[in-house]
Amino acid sequence: MKCCILMGSPRKSGNTYQLLTPFVEELDLNQVKYDFVWLYDKHIEPCTACRRCQKDWTVFGCRYNDDMQEIFDKVLDSDVIVLATPIYSWYCTPPMKSLLDRLVYGMNKYYGDEKGPSIWKGKKLAVITTCGYRTEKGADLFEEGIKRYCAHSQLNYLGMLSERDLGYKTEFMSDDKAEHARSFARKLIDNEV
Repeated sequence: MKCCILMGSPRKSGNTYQLLTPFVEELDLNQVKYDFVWLYDKHIEPCTACRRCQKDWTVFGCRYNDDMQEIFDKVLDSDVIVLATPIYSWYCTPPMKSLLDRLVYGMNKYYGDEKGPSIWKGKKLAVITTCGYRTEKGADLFEEGIKRYCAHSQLNYLGMLSERDLGYKTEFMSDDKAEHARSFARKLIDNEV
């Protein structure tokens, strides 16, 4: 099993990173290989739906010369894609949204003169989020969007770990949240074995 963890948080010691830390520790404990991509460190142009990527069904094929080719290669080389993002206004952060838009076109060759294949068909996808509302009201819309994204792209959705932040004057991480993250990692590992 190999994971590609796509981190959408702008804060390198923020809640999402804190929640992801025990998750990654569990991957390490189980000798799971992974790539970790911090999206705010990457240059990711927004998709303009120009459809250039639809001309060749064997490559990403985007017109932009940014960091997406590197990310595309890591995603394609993985078995499980993990989207880690804080929830802002009921959805993911801007670089995560740009990434999702670019991947849905570059990976799915559905939009050209003829309908082509999904290059990443059968890969698995999971979500890790943090939000300020109760998760059933804070992360539910993002999860629903990702479920539809997976169905459209022929990906297998493995579920979401979402934890709530009670505010700036409270400590975000707890033993319970750390155990939830470890348990979620084990769930993904067990799904692969």
